[in-house]
Amino acid sequence: MPVLGICYGMQLLVHALGGRVEAAAAGGEYGRMGITTVPGSALFGGVAGGDSSPQQVWMSHGDEAVELPAGFAAVARSDQGACVAVECPSRGLFGLQYHPEVMHSERGGETIERFLFGIAGVRADWKIESVLEEEMAKIAEVVGPDDHVICALSGGVDSTVAATLVHKVIGDRLHCVFVDNGLLRLREADRVMETFEKHLHLPVTKIDTAERMMSRLRGVSDPELKRKAIGSEFIDCFAEFAKELEKTVGHEPRFLVQGTLYPDVIESCPPPGSGQKHSHTIKSHHNVGGLPEDLKFTLVEPLRQLFKDEVRALGRLPALGVPEAFVARHPFPGPGLAVRVLGDVTAGGGAALETLRQVDEVFVEAIREHGLYDKIWQAFAVFLPVRSVGVQGDQRTHSHVVALRAVTSADGMTADWYPFEPAFLRLVSTRICNVVKTVNRVVYDITSKPPGTIEWE
Repeated sequence: MPVLGICYGMQLLVHALGGRVEAAAAGGEYGRMGITTVPGSALFGGVAGGDSSPQQVWMSHGDEAVELPAGFAAVARSDQGACVAVECPSRGLFGLQYHPEVMHSERGGETIERFLFGIAGVRADWKIESVLEEEMAKIAEVVGPDDHVICALSGGVDSTVAATLVHKVIGDRLHCVFVDNGLLRLREADRVMETFEKHLHLPVTKIDTAERMMSRLRGVSDPELKRKAIGSEFIDCFAEFAKELEKTVGHEPRFLVQGTLYPDVIESCPPPGSGQKHSHTIKSHHNVGGLPEDLKFTLVEPLRQLFKDEVRALGRLPALGVPEAFVARHPFPGPGLAVRVLGDVTAGGGAALETLRQVDEVFVEAIREHGLYDKIWQAFAVFLPVRSVGVQGDQRTHSHVVALRAVTSADGMTADWYPFEPAFLRLVSTRICNVVKTVNRVVYDITSKPPGTIEWE
């Protein structure tokens, strides 16, 4: 059976078969990197432009193969000289040190196609429609005919698609809960509820937990502890809702629908006992690593094996009919603005949150005005825990600094910063400092993922 090892997978092949993997002499390779392939290789033989034409790929590794197993050849090297592709065609073994599956590897898709269809001989018969059919069948099998189900609805594309899919199976036995936790964007709760009522026609209950959430977060600065506290508060809210619902439906709902995606699972790191001992936690997503150990609900996560672009494709299927306005929305983190205010979000009586809401509104509205919204994967502002000296109205100021972040991506696993025109950045910076009186300095984040993450926390 042909095997393609990607990133750690290539290192594992090399190590297991007698080669040698060591810490990279140059300190590793992260983000965009040029590579050159070797003419005549089986793995790159079908790449457009010729066997040896250079290409840009996306890296994320601190180790590298320095000695190959017997029978293997290095068929590509990076601009820094690292071995980034190996193959032993006679044994059907191939490895890539970079990530061909992400949009920022410009010919990665062609390389995967070459391996799958040219080398492995598999058929391209997978369809997004199959996911819908399979997940609907799973839900019908797991959820009994009399069971009522709670859905954590955030207003984003993931939870909206998950809710619509489950509602299609069980109808009005689905009870959606939208939690206004005090960490939402400007007028977000009103906008989301209006859209649910007008376009999706889903049964949604809005619950205000802002005061409780702020109490949980008071004095908490560590990003991991923030995410776990927020996840715990969400679950407590759903548990209380379930108790109330029991009075109406006759039993306490035991299922909770979440819009969990595969990147959430990957970055949160598999739990103990999963057998995946080599993974590292990037950040605990509130809906995965932030869940309490004594969770009383059985989770229903129909999107758990999908990436964001696949979820959008699923939502666009006529069978679901999710409005394009929802499908095309920029992602918004489950922990909300708590991970965009660095440090304690309650400091200063929550003034940082209010400042951030205003800055974010100005930034995103400017992006819409200039027709850039659909070209960007995600755009937002970050409140930094520093003050800057400035001059406004011929007076010295000692005010806050905010960072702007806008990235392109397809699945959220990798991302590159969006190259705004200088004139646009000048306009936005001026507008922010004029409108939001508590800010006197604006910076723009030009870090890719990796080495950074999309969110700052």
